[in-house]
Amino acid sequence: MKKKMSAVLALVGTAALALAGCAHSPSDSQGQSGASGDKAYTVGIAQYVSHPSLDAAVKGFKAALTDAKLNVTYDVQNAQGDQGTATAIAQKFASQKPDLVLAVATPMAQSVAQNVADTPVLFTAVTDPVAAQLVDSNEKPGANVTGTTDLNPVAEQIDLVKKVLPQAKSVGVVYSSGEVNSEVQVKLAKTQAQKQGLTLVEKKITNSSEVVQAVQTLGDVDAIYVPTDNMVVSALDSVLQIAQEKKILVVTGEATSVEKGGALTYGLDYEKLGRQTGEMAVKILTGGADPATTPVEAQADPQLVVNPHAAELMGTPLPKELLEKADRTIE
Repeated sequence: MKKKMSAVLALVGTAALALAGCAHSPSDSQGQSGASGDKAYTVGIAQYVSHPSLDAAVKGFKAALTDAKLNVTYDVQNAQGDQGTATAIAQKFASQKPDLVLAVATPMAQSVAQNVADTPVLFTAVTDPVAAQLVDSNEKPGANVTGTTDLNPVAEQIDLVKKVLPQAKSVGVVYSSGEVNSEVQVKLAKTQAQKQGLTLVEKKITNSSEVVQAVQTLGDVDAIYVPTDNMVVSALDSVLQIAQEKKILVVTGEATSVEKGGALTYGLDYEKLGRQTGEMAVKILTGGADPATTPVEAQADPQLVVNPHAAELMGTPLPKELLEKADRTIE
């Protein structure tokens, strides 16, 4: 599959190349996993932004390689939400040619896929790999890129609004205009909201600094839906503070955000998703698996996760039925 990078993006990436070396976390950029085995591997980790879900995915990925007792040296780079830096990081790994690159989140995966052609690339926390033009198809990726999708059960998540608030009429959603993953989720949310007789109130942002104003201008909505949008999740604390002040229910796109103070979700565990990606990496590094013919994988067991205390702070106690059905309760 051909992956083209626009001339503008190329110029931005060149200008930002010097930033890539500064984007890593000094305490974690060079770490080793496991100790046994004759072969030593180098793995580049390119993360788009820091927030609990993506951090958990990286943790799970490393754990899988540790469990496999691989001798791995990591180079961890973080774009901190800047697309120019993301491109520079991708170009850095293209030049250095590690044994494998892990790209975390859709914008980062797109940058890596556009730049790294001769190294196996795995992505994680990518909602729609086909729409993001990372693979030809989920079944047959077709090039050097494959990984795991975090496409969450959006319809079931929107349904939770009605299960908590049967009389609800509207749901607000804030999302980044530059993230394909968010556009996919909002489209699904709008379809399901209409089926439930809910109006979806949308606000687009271009960076995380706009989240507060966007949430404040949602108006008198009954609930807020937080998709797995990297910009919004990185500013989740602000969303939750406003929701508590205005007594608005917050349904999230994944479990980590419920741990942070969202009311509930029917969603994924990002540490497990990262571990699943790590298991794919082991097969590529040690078993000769080819990304071109390795299908994209999804997490098979989304869970109902509830945070009763957070819901109380939002003025929307969770029904007994949901509490009894919950797979996990955040105390």
